[in-house]
Amino acid sequence: MNSEQIIAYLTRISDSTRSKEMGKFGINTSNTLGISLMELCKLAKKIGKNHDLALTLWKKDIREVRMLAALIDIPHKVSEEQMDEWVEDFNSWDLCDHCCIHLFDKTDFARKKIDEWSKRQEEFVKRAAFALIAVIAVHDKNASNKSFEKYFALIIRESTDERQYVKKAVNWALRSIGKRNLVLNKKAIETAELLLKKKNKNSFWIATDAIKELTSQKIIVRLQKKS
Repeated sequence: MNSEQIIAYLTRISDSTRSKEMGKFGINTSNTLGISLMELCKLAKKIGKNHDLALTLWKKDIREVRMLAALIDIPHKVSEEQMDEWVEDFNSWDLCDHCCIHLFDKTDFARKKIDEWSKRQEEFVKRAAFALIAVIAVHDKNASNKSFEKYFALIIRESTDERQYVKKAVNWALRSIGKRNLVLNKKAIETAELLLKKKNKNSFWIATDAIKELTSQKIIVRLQKKS
Protein backbone atom coordinates (compact mmCIF):
# COMPACT_ATOMS: atom_id res chain seq x y z
CA MET A 1 0.00 0.00 0.00
CA ASN A 2 1.22 3.50 -0.77
CA SER A 3 0.47 6.59 1.31
CA GLU A 4 -2.60 7.58 -0.75
CA GLN A 5 -4.13 4.10 -0.42
CA ILE A 6 -3.44 4.06 3.31
CA ILE A 7 -5.08 7.43 3.90
CA ALA A 8 -8.06 6.44 1.76
CA TYR A 9 -8.49 3.28 3.80
CA LEU A 10 -8.17 5.06 7.13
CA THR A 11 -10.68 7.67 6.00
CA ARG A 12 -13.18 4.92 5.15
CA ILE A 13 -12.97 3.38 8.61
CA SER A 14 -12.87 6.69 10.49
CA ASP A 15 -15.35 7.28 13.29
CA SER A 16 -16.26 10.86 14.19
CA THR A 17 -18.05 9.67 17.34
CA ARG A 18 -14.86 8.11 18.63
CA SER A 19 -12.98 11.32 17.84
CA LYS A 20 -15.31 13.27 20.11
CA GLU A 21 -14.85 10.72 22.89
CA MET A 22 -11.07 11.12 22.67
CA GLY A 23 -11.42 14.75 23.66
CA LYS A 24 -12.69 13.65 27.07
CA PHE A 25 -9.26 12.16 27.76
CA GLY A 26 -7.34 15.31 26.94
CA ILE A 27 -6.45 14.18 23.42
CA ASN A 28 -6.12 16.90 20.81
CA THR A 29 -8.85 15.98 18.34
CA SER A 30 -7.85 18.31 15.52
CA ASN A 31 -6.97 16.33 12.39
CA THR A 32 -8.19 13.14 14.06
CA LEU A 33 -10.00 10.27 12.33
CA GLY A 34 -11.16 8.38 15.40
CA ILE A 35 -9.43 5.03 14.81
CA SER A 36 -8.36 2.68 17.59
CA LEU A 37 -4.76 1.67 18.22
CA MET A 38 -5.76 -1.95 17.69
CA GLU A 39 -6.93 -1.17 14.16
CA LEU A 40 -3.72 0.76 13.47
CA CYS A 41 -1.61 -2.13 14.73
CA LYS A 42 -3.43 -4.54 12.42
CA LEU A 43 -2.81 -2.26 9.48
CA ALA A 44 0.84 -1.77 10.46
CA LYS A 45 1.34 -5.54 10.53
CA LYS A 46 -0.19 -5.80 7.07
CA ILE A 47 2.02 -3.02 5.66
CA GLY A 48 5.23 -4.19 7.31
CA LYS A 49 8.23 -2.10 8.30
CA ASN A 50 8.99 0.71 5.86
CA HIS A 51 11.12 3.70 6.80
CA ASP A 52 10.54 5.77 3.67
CA LEU A 53 6.78 5.26 3.84
CA ALA A 54 6.83 6.27 7.52
CA LEU A 55 8.52 9.55 6.62
CA THR A 56 5.92 10.22 3.93
CA LEU A 57 2.99 9.41 6.21
CA TRP A 58 4.25 11.66 9.00
CA LYS A 59 4.09 14.68 6.70
CA LYS A 60 0.32 14.20 6.26
CA ASP A 61 -0.40 15.82 9.66
CA ILE A 62 -3.23 13.44 10.59
CA ARG A 63 -3.12 11.94 14.09
CA GLU A 64 -3.74 8.30 13.17
CA VAL A 65 -1.55 8.50 10.07
CA ARG A 66 1.32 9.75 12.22
CA MET A 67 0.70 7.01 14.77
CA LEU A 68 0.84 4.47 11.96
CA ALA A 69 4.12 6.02 10.79
CA ALA A 70 5.65 5.36 14.20
CA LEU A 71 4.45 1.76 14.09
CA ILE A 72 5.99 0.94 10.71
CA ASP A 73 9.24 2.90 10.98
CA ILE A 74 12.53 1.10 11.49
CA PRO A 75 14.35 2.25 14.67
CA HIS A 76 17.91 1.84 13.40
CA LYS A 77 17.08 3.94 10.34
CA VAL A 78 15.69 6.80 12.40
CA SER A 79 18.10 9.72 12.46
CA GLU A 80 18.66 12.21 15.22
CA GLU A 81 17.33 14.92 12.91
CA GLN A 82 14.14 12.95 12.33
CA MET A 83 13.52 12.63 16.05
CA ASP A 84 13.98 16.37 16.53
CA GLU A 85 11.61 17.12 13.66
CA TRP A 86 8.91 14.73 14.81
CA VAL A 87 9.00 15.78 18.46
CA GLU A 88 8.29 19.37 17.45
CA ASP A 89 5.09 18.16 15.77
CA PHE A 90 3.73 16.63 18.98
CA ASN A 91 0.50 18.42 19.88
CA SER A 92 -1.05 15.89 22.25
CA TRP A 93 0.09 13.58 25.04
CA ASP A 94 -1.10 10.45 23.26
CA LEU A 95 0.94 11.03 20.09
CA CYS A 96 3.97 11.88 22.23
CA ASP A 97 3.70 8.71 24.31
CA HIS A 98 2.87 6.54 21.30
CA CYS A 99 6.06 7.54 19.48
CA CYS A 100 8.17 7.06 22.60
CA ILE A 101 6.69 3.62 23.29
CA HIS A 102 6.69 2.22 19.77
CA LEU A 103 9.71 3.86 18.15
CA PHE A 104 11.89 6.43 19.89
CA ASP A 105 13.00 4.23 22.79
CA LYS A 106 14.47 1.73 20.33
CA THR A 107 16.61 4.26 18.46
CA ASP A 108 20.31 4.89 18.95
CA PHE A 109 19.63 8.43 20.16
CA ALA A 110 16.99 7.84 22.84
CA ARG A 111 19.14 8.60 25.88
CA LYS A 112 20.79 11.57 24.20
CA LYS A 113 17.37 13.03 23.48
CA ILE A 114 16.32 12.56 27.10
CA ASP A 115 19.11 14.89 28.18
CA GLU A 116 18.40 17.41 25.43
CA TRP A 117 14.60 17.44 25.48
CA SER A 118 14.36 17.63 29.27
CA LYS A 119 15.90 21.12 29.00
CA ARG A 120 13.45 22.29 26.33
CA GLN A 121 10.46 24.44 27.26
CA GLU A 122 7.83 23.11 24.84
CA GLU A 123 5.34 21.06 26.83
CA PHE A 124 5.28 17.93 24.71
CA VAL A 125 9.00 18.02 23.93
CA LYS A 126 9.75 18.03 27.64
CA ARG A 127 7.11 15.36 28.20
CA ALA A 128 8.80 13.20 25.56
CA ALA A 129 12.03 13.24 27.57
CA PHE A 130 10.36 11.84 30.67
CA ALA A 131 8.12 9.50 28.70
CA LEU A 132 11.29 8.03 27.23
CA ILE A 133 12.75 7.50 30.70
CA ALA A 134 9.58 5.71 31.76
CA VAL A 135 9.42 3.55 28.64
CA ILE A 136 13.10 2.60 28.66
CA ALA A 137 12.78 1.68 32.34
CA VAL A 138 10.17 -0.88 31.33
CA HIS A 139 11.59 -2.08 28.01
CA ASP A 140 15.37 -2.22 28.56
CA LYS A 141 15.72 -5.20 30.87
CA ASN A 142 19.52 -5.22 30.67
CA ALA A 143 20.19 -1.57 31.50
CA SER A 144 22.25 -0.96 34.64
CA ASN A 145 20.96 0.78 37.74
CA LYS A 146 23.56 3.48 37.22
CA SER A 147 22.11 4.35 33.82
CA PHE A 148 18.83 5.27 35.54
CA GLU A 149 20.20 6.86 38.72
CA LYS A 150 21.36 9.88 36.74
CA TYR A 151 17.74 10.65 35.84
CA PHE A 152 16.81 11.39 39.45
CA ALA A 153 18.53 14.77 39.08
CA LEU A 154 16.41 15.56 36.01
CA ILE A 155 13.27 14.53 37.86
CA ILE A 156 14.11 16.82 40.78
CA ARG A 157 15.00 19.68 38.45
CA GLU A 158 11.78 19.52 36.44
CA SER A 159 9.41 18.55 39.25
CA THR A 160 8.21 22.13 39.72
CA ASP A 161 6.85 22.41 36.16
CA GLU A 162 3.18 23.33 36.55
CA ARG A 163 1.99 21.96 33.22
CA GLN A 164 -0.18 18.89 33.57
CA TYR A 165 1.40 16.76 30.89
CA VAL A 166 4.94 17.50 32.04
CA LYS A 167 4.11 16.89 35.68
CA LYS A 168 2.47 13.56 34.92
CA ALA A 169 5.39 12.42 32.77
CA VAL A 170 7.92 13.30 35.49
CA ASN A 171 5.85 11.24 37.91
CA TRP A 172 5.62 8.40 35.39
CA ALA A 173 9.40 8.38 34.99
CA LEU A 174 10.01 8.29 38.74
CA ARG A 175 7.53 5.45 39.28
CA SER A 176 8.86 3.41 36.37
CA ILE A 177 12.45 3.60 37.58
CA GLY A 178 11.32 2.66 41.07
CA LYS A 179 9.59 -0.46 39.80
CA ARG A 180 12.69 -1.96 38.15
CA ASN A 181 14.22 -3.54 41.26
CA LEU A 182 14.57 -3.09 45.02
CA VAL A 183 17.71 -0.95 44.78
CA LEU A 184 16.13 1.56 42.42
CA ASN A 185 12.87 1.37 44.35
CA LYS A 186 14.67 2.61 47.47
CA LYS A 187 16.45 5.37 45.56
CA ALA A 188 13.26 6.46 43.82
CA ILE A 189 11.51 6.76 47.18
CA GLU A 190 14.46 8.75 48.54
CA THR A 191 14.16 11.05 45.52
CA ALA A 192 10.45 11.47 46.18
CA GLU A 193 11.23 12.40 49.77
CA LEU A 194 13.59 15.10 48.50
CA LEU A 195 10.77 16.43 46.36
CA LEU A 196 8.58 16.77 49.43
CA LYS A 197 11.16 19.09 50.96
CA LYS A 198 10.89 21.49 48.01
CA LYS A 199 7.48 22.59 49.37
CA ASN A 200 6.17 23.02 45.86
CA LYS A 201 2.65 21.82 45.05
CA ASN A 202 3.68 20.10 41.82
CA SER A 203 6.71 18.42 43.38
CA PHE A 204 4.47 17.39 46.28
CA TRP A 205 1.95 15.71 43.97
CA ILE A 206 4.67 13.89 42.03
CA ALA A 207 6.26 12.68 45.27
CA THR A 208 3.15 11.59 47.14
CA ASP A 209 1.72 9.73 44.16
CA ALA A 210 5.02 7.96 43.53
CA ILE A 211 5.54 7.03 47.18
CA LYS A 212 2.02 5.60 47.37
CA GLU A 213 2.71 3.19 44.51
CA LEU A 214 6.36 2.41 45.19
CA THR A 215 5.73 1.50 48.83
CA SER A 216 2.63 -0.57 48.10
CA GLN A 217 2.69 -4.22 49.13
CA LYS A 218 1.96 -5.28 45.56
CA ILE A 219 5.08 -3.59 44.18
CA ILE A 220 7.37 -4.61 47.05
CA VAL A 221 6.32 -8.28 46.82
CA ARG A 222 6.85 -8.29 43.05
CA LEU A 223 10.32 -6.75 43.37
CA GLN A 224 11.28 -9.17 46.14
CA LYS A 225 10.39 -12.08 43.87
CA LYS A 226 12.64 -10.61 41.15
CA SER A 227 15.65 -10.16 43.45
